[in-house]
Amino acid sequence: MNVQALPMNRFIDQHGQVVKPLPEWADVTTLKKFYRDMVVARTYDNKAVALQRTGKLGTYPSHLGAEAFGIAIGHAMKPQDVFIPYYRDMPAMWVRGIGMEKNLQYWGGDERGSDFTFENSEIECRDLPYCVPIATQCTHAVGVASALKIAGDHNAALVTCGDGATSKGDFLESINCAGTWNIPLVFVVNNNQWAISVPRALQCAADFLSEKAKGAGIPGITVDGNDVIAMYDAVQTALHRARKGKGATLIEAVSYRLSDHTTADDATRYRSKDELNQAWQYEPIKRLKTYLTEQGHWSEEDEQTLLESAKVEVEKAVERYLNLPPQAPEAAFDYLYESPVSELNKQRDELITKAMRMQGGKHV
Repeated sequence: MNVQALPMNRFIDQHGQVVKPLPEWADVTTLKKFYRDMVVARTYDNKAVALQRTGKLGTYPSHLGAEAFGIAIGHAMKPQDVFIPYYRDMPAMWVRGIGMEKNLQYWGGDERGSDFTFENSEIECRDLPYCVPIATQCTHAVGVASALKIAGDHNAALVTCGDGATSKGDFLESINCAGTWNIPLVFVVNNNQWAISVPRALQCAADFLSEKAKGAGIPGITVDGNDVIAMYDAVQTALHRARKGKGATLIEAVSYRLSDHTTADDATRYRSKDELNQAWQYEPIKRLKTYLTEQGHWSEEDEQTLLESAKVEVEKAVERYLNLPPQAPEAAFDYLYESPVSELNKQRDELITKAMRMQGGKHV
């Protein structure tokens, strides 16, 4: 079944053609900004994979094909909102003002990569760290949104997950709580058709994952996750609704994972080449570029300038990452539990002593 043929909210199709009037906010300046950010995100992704292949990064989850998903979310949220991401959310975090090197630190095994601050902003970042366990971040999001409701400051929380997470009890319990408690929370599902090697068709018999919202008593909508305009419009609307005290929303973004699940995966073992080639026809970046070009708002000169600037921006972030001083060895103990555990103190001290001997008596 071609999922892109199912009815879903979209403004621009895979050919770059307008299928219904664009929202008022979708002016040329905004769409060119979205396009630039998606290109930078993909440039970063290619570089991160290369770093992993050369031993400078740990296992890395590519977001290839999900650029519209992340860029739309990042722009739709306000700094005061709280983002509860899953592991494939670097684009959204970057747009929100968190440096690329933080993502590199995280996947490089450095706990400091989870210490988020917004660049060039005095607003405190309250976003949670990346979540690798499947769907557990949804339960965290319910707690965050409940706290926001109690505080009464009219901010919202947004949590993301993949299509596989919607089969977990954590997800189902979370949307149920969100509906019952009427909390300011937006769930956005990146339905990229594959939960590692399990295809979407074997996860749920319904046409849309958004139908699961009915049982929780919250609105559920499905949008074309490859159309950044549809993505931004849906997320912005749901966040506005949440901030107004009207409760939670479930958004299903239909896209496709164009990469392996992670750099530790080989998708050719379970996915056909023909399916992947077909999916590339719907990818988000080419779609928006085609639209902007045909409308006379983008040129080949613009494209080359963008590619060069994107490369420079990514390389600067990589340089910052590679030049960071190493994390103290005892950090392996310091970040394991919320509070120090006395039983581990001896091991921690032994590690510090060993590290000092290796460094000639100097503690790193």
